[in-house]
Amino acid sequence: MSDPISSIPNLGPASEVAFAKAGVHSAQELRDLGADEAYRRLLQTGTPPHFIGYYVLVMALQGRPWNDCKGEEKAALRVRFDAIKAAHQGSKEKGRSDLEAALQFFGVVEKR
Repeated sequence: MSDPISSIPNLGPASEVAFAKAGVHSAQELRDLGADEAYRRLLQTGTPPHFIGYYVLVMALQGRPWNDCKGEEKAALRVRFDAIKAAHQGSKEKGRSDLEAALQFFGVVEKR
């Protein structure tokens, strides 16, 4: 039997429910996906984007306390979170792919 998502420190029953909706059912599946892809899947299932939730996930998958993220590392994670969020929001726009939305976020393509 696979370890449940709640076996990862910082992630509890609510995380298990949210990840199950996203098709992720074990701690190993979550580790294999990585924080960015797992968070993207949460957004696709209707979880509202929230920066703290994202960096708690990143810290959890690194085996670190949720509040261990500070300074430049936190700023870098904010950039990653913003890109994931922008790609998700952009993917909801008619005719815009996730890649186009991310490129738009970084100013590579013009906003439609």
